[in-house]
Amino acid sequence: MANIRAWVQAARLRTLPLSLSGIIVGTALAIMDGFFDSTIFVLAMLTTVAFQITSNFANDYGDGVKGTDNEDRIGPARALQSGILSRASLKNGIIVSIIISLLLAMWLVFESFGIENLKLIALFIVLGILSIWAAIRYTMGSNPYGYRGLGDVFVFLFFGLLGVLGSMYLFTKSLSWNAFLPAVAIGFLCVGVLNLNNLRDVVSDQKHGKRTLVVQMGFANGKRYHFFLIVVAFACFLSFTWIKNIQPQYAFYLLAFLPIFLHLKKVMSNKEPGQLDGELKKLALSTFLLSMLFLVAVKFFL
Repeated sequence: MANIRAWVQAARLRTLPLSLSGIIVGTALAIMDGFFDSTIFVLAMLTTVAFQITSNFANDYGDGVKGTDNEDRIGPARALQSGILSRASLKNGIIVSIIISLLLAMWLVFESFGIENLKLIALFIVLGILSIWAAIRYTMGSNPYGYRGLGDVFVFLFFGLLGVLGSMYLFTKSLSWNAFLPAVAIGFLCVGVLNLNNLRDVVSDQKHGKRTLVVQMGFANGKRYHFFLIVVAFACFLSFTWIKNIQPQYAFYLLAFLPIFLHLKKVMSNKEPGQLDGELKKLALSTFLLSMLFLVAVKFFL
């Protein structure tokens, strides 16, 4: 039982709702165009969860080996840092998680495109492999991109653009230009969660050579960057609502930005990085709420 709890801790279940937000929004966009398949939806959700758990295992391993996860770190203790999982066990867990992720991704693309669309199957399998590479190389390896301030770019690309537009394409086999607006919004909100993490850990990261964007730009500019991410995300969803001529009574998904803006006010007034730990969950769950309300609005009212 203790071993199960260790793996659950390493999987970081609280990160899963955020990772699913892009899939949910992409599915809602497909429904707006008249497409839906329950099997594809379930497989897309399972694949995303597998990718996220792989990322969490790899992040735990990479930061643990490099010493970034240590007694100075604020937030929940990590599996390797706390000693409840060994390096060898966590490494084996990463390998198993990668295999499961690839099997689910292959099942998903074959279910979506059929055996006859080999080019699309190959493209999405390559995207899946790139997603796994990005998950692993964030903190693992001799020169991880998360230690060079590139984590924000990859989160935006994989959680935002690929998550939303890729899942939409699985249903529709096409894309519309206005779908980029909610994709950018979800991408920026996910980057916002990463930025919060980096704001919280700025002292520890700087001490151990993890040069996140916040370390490079400073805590005050990191908060301004956070303001930019949130405001542009709201502007994108608002613009999408206006372009699609969605009536105000059906745009209730925008109410999810109320707790997000309350969160933003608290971040902007904050002067102590350690006090930001609770804000990660608020922004992550508010982003998930936004995606769910958007799906409900599309499914039942639009």
